[in-house]
Amino acid sequence: MKSIVLLFLFGIFHSCYPEPRKKKDHQIIEVNKVSKRPIIDGQGNENSWNIASWHRLNQNWLGGAYDQQDFNGRYKLNWDKNSLYVLIEIVDDSLYDGVKDPLKLWWNGDSVQLFIDEDNSGGLHQKSHNAFGYHIALDENVVDIATNNQPKLYNDHIISKRNTAGNLSTWEMAITIYDASYSDNTRNAATILKANQKIGFALAYSDNDGSTERENFIGSVFVPGEDKNQAWINADVFGTLLLKE
Repeated sequence: MKSIVLLFLFGIFHSCYPEPRKKKDHQIIEVNKVSKRPIIDGQGNENSWNIASWHRLNQNWLGGAYDQQDFNGRYKLNWDKNSLYVLIEIVDDSLYDGVKDPLKLWWNGDSVQLFIDEDNSGGLHQKSHNAFGYHIALDENVVDIATNNQPKLYNDHIISKRNTAGNLSTWEMAITIYDASYSDNTRNAATILKANQKIGFALAYSDNDGSTERENFIGSVFVPGEDKNQAWINADVFGTLLLKE
């Protein structure tokens, strides 16, 4: 009888405190640790980059068909305890940012967008920091939506440098990772990254050839269904990074 009562109480406890939700892992990418922080200069010529693998940026989340001369993208990843590092190569025949105010129509100009979910838990993040959706503009300003549903600069989260030669732009970035407890009104401690940690991740590029709105939004992960422009709201569609020594 005593055992039955204990089992009953155990069941009640777990119904009141359910297990944390977990995102279903997909597009798992193993990311190697670097012994020396790369110089963020838009060159990507360190040996740690030379031995890292390229990943394609080829999922058309928004817009019509495009050709390889209009857009072509790929990226590499590395990490150390302080940062996630991203090297991106974009072939684009036209770079355009028609609005100079970084907090107005920031999604419409040519820009890189990084989606980061520190604990890989997935879920909605439009009005929270359960995940971040950073927009890195041509002028290297970094914008995301704050918890008050207004755009905010997060330039201290991402150090970025872009070099463009002809139609090839090389972006190099160091991203400081923060968890869901991040507050826009206080100082926050960054996450110390460690081996075997999983991070939700997606990368995308807004391509605008001079229009009032972007022509395409090209992502790094396949999103099922008709509405593929979901990463800015739903971290479930992010891929998964697995940090390796």
